[in-house]
Amino acid sequence: MAAEHIHGYAYGSTELPASPVSMHELEDLKVSVGFSEDDQRYLKLAGEVLADQTGQVVLHWRSGIIASIPNLARHSRTPEGNALPDYLAKSNIRFQQWILDTCLRPYDQDWLNYQQEIALRHTSLKKNKADGVRSTPYVPLRDIIAFIAVMNETIKPYLAAKGHPSEEVDKMHKAWCKSAQLQLALWAKAYTSTEW
Repeated sequence: MAAEHIHGYAYGSTELPASPVSMHELEDLKVSVGFSEDDQRYLKLAGEVLADQTGQVVLHWRSGIIASIPNLARHSRTPEGNALPDYLAKSNIRFQQWILDTCLRPYDQDWLNYQQEIALRHTSLKKNKADGVRSTPYVPLRDIIAFIAVMNETIKPYLAAKGHPSEEVDKMHKAWCKSAQLQLALWAKAYTSTEW
């Protein structure tokens, strides 16, 4: 866990509705993205490598990149553009936990249900509700799709930070990228009412 208590983190809660995506559809998506048992093994290794670096990674993403891109930074501010430091602190811990969940959790029904919750918290249905803040009403799916590429590119130095051979780093990175793409495909479900 990224912290002993994570505000708004509801992973595994019976109060979360079941994902509208079936386990069979998840397995099909894993095949589509080429996510194998080997990838799962290297993703677990990535989680071990990243476990004590999640704070640095999220700080890099949030303060080093997102903060300098106005159309992304606005989603963590009030509509008037004022900072929301308490919201950032709480959501940064959840962001850190997302890294750990990506790498270390089994991709089972609880994981699938929480993917739906993550997605909904970026849409007008649930954004701002976990923290009771006033910010933008939703994060456009286009921004999420675009930023996945940035996360995938910038995670690699952190995967290399513990001195693993470059071949292992490449396999961890490839597994991470496949998982991020898989999650992005799942999140898209919350944004569309048409044929997903």
